[in-house]
Amino acid sequence: MSNLDAVRFERELAELLGTLKSGANEACVECVDCTSSIRSTFCRNSQQLVGCHYCVRCNHCTDCSHCHGSARLVGCHHCVASEDCTGSRYVVRSSGLSNCVYCFGCVGLSGREFHILNRAYSRKEYFEITARLTQELRLGR
Repeated sequence: MSNLDAVRFERELAELLGTLKSGANEACVECVDCTSSIRSTFCRNSQQLVGCHYCVRCNHCTDCSHCHGSARLVGCHHCVASEDCTGSRYVVRSSGLSNCVYCFGCVGLSGREFHILNRAYSRKEYFEITARLTQELRLGR
């Protein structure tokens, strides 16, 4: 790419953006009912994923894995029904988290773990409460 000039840059950028607009997947493996995704594997019913793996019903996510029903995640893993999170793991029904682990119904936290509705709990309490809430809210279905 040492001979990259403005004309070549514009042409190649237009090709990449065209992939997103066309609905075609590029370099995906075993993705089912996905559109406009790039370098993703084993995802289902998702759109505009980049470098994601095993994500289901997700939109506009990058470098995520095993997420479900989430949108606009970056570098997240095992997230459910969450949006606008970065670098978080095992978060459920949360929004705007950064580098959080095991958060349930949280908004705008950073670097936290074992929180429910932005309140801290012990590890034991967290799992007891979220097991019950998951059943009551039917999140496992």
